Amino acid sequence: MRSITVAQRRARLARRHRLTFEARGTDPADIAESMVALHATDPATVYLSVCARTHGLAPADVERALYDDRSLLRLLAMRRTMFVAPVGLVPVLQAAVADALAVKQRRTYGKYLAQAVEGDIDAWLAEVADETHRELLARGSATGAQLSAAVPRLRTQVDTAPGKPYSKPTNITTWVLLILGCDGLIVRGRPNGSWTSSQYTWAPREAWLPAGAAPIALDAARAELARRWLRTFGPAPVDDLTWWTGWTKTDVRKSLSSLDLTEVDLDGRSGVILSDDTEPAPESEPWAALLPALDPTPMGWQSRDWFLGPHAAALFDTNGNIGPSIWVDGRIVGGWAQRADGEIAWRLLEDVGADAKALIDAEVERTAAWYGDVRAIPRFRTPLERELTS
Repeated sequence: MRSITVAQRRARLARRHRLTFEARGTDPADIAESMVALHATDPATVYLSVCARTHGLAPADVERALYDDRSLLRLLAMRRTMFVAPVGLVPVLQAAVADALAVKQRRTYGKYLAQAVEGDIDAWLAEVADETHRELLARGSATGAQLSAAVPRLRTQVDTAPGKPYSKPTNITTWVLLILGCDGLIVRGRPNGSWTSSQYTWAPREAWLPAGAAPIALDAARAELARRWLRTFGPAPVDDLTWWTGWTKTDVRKSLSSLDLTEVDLDGRSGVILSDDTEPAPESEPWAALLPALDPTPMGWQSRDWFLGPHAAALFDTNGNIGPSIWVDGRIVGGWAQRADGEIAWRLLEDVGADAKALIDAEVERTAAWYGDVRAIPRFRTPLERELTS
């Protein structure tokens, strides 16, 4: 079995993830495609992930790609996580992930709706979703609050934690919008605020995007998504793909069965790589990067020892979300945070030498300039990020 060393995996990461100076991009959609998609649970992550992988762009360029050119689209995808994906990948994500998410969420919400709805809950929920969609088609765009005011049944109250101290009845507006989004009928438009805001307007998909591509069959879509992941994150253990997609092991095995793969040894652990992609990556010039919380690079694998080392306790929260991290030559060496006054505070967790520190200083300065007057607290707080901002 062919062996691929940690050094070779780090060299591939440097170039495939656009983190070396020569690999950086000038188009947000191209950068997103390089990573398959960008994590977007925290709105600032999208912008800061582009920042780390570009030269010559600014936040306004990402906004333009999202809301004017519409070459990028925000949607729920793998592991019911928010992503920003190139528009060309959306049909693949719809078939491979989103369709199943819509079915699952209907089932989940239906259990709670039994508190408030009599009779056929599925039919009732479908009626409310259809009424909401028609209202949005008539308006062209609207906020959740505007739709809730116009569609009375969106204000139906449901308690998801009855009897608990934190019990708080809520209306079902967000649920219905999420289902319509997973069905591919509506999309998230501009936020109500800066690029760190998570309050969006909604638009019918046909009013936001040109005529959609033909639907893709489930098996073909899953195979294509697996192929793209391997191109960006391979070689890797199959379990990492299972974790990243949120599919069952059976689904993953089936998706890989149609691909031409080579089994490789990853320091004693079996992994796979696309058979046409086995050539080693050339070494890069020394590089450093400041990656934001939930960046797609560290969140691309479940097994992270080969780049994370002993730093998980400082950089991850208890739910497995990574905070802002500092990278040098393919490994994590520290963390960073933006303070209330805009200063980028950072701390090394291992010695990297004077030359690497100079590279980090340059990235700190570049990141601070990207923020400008904007302040953003990560949605998920990690130990080191809290320490740096205290």
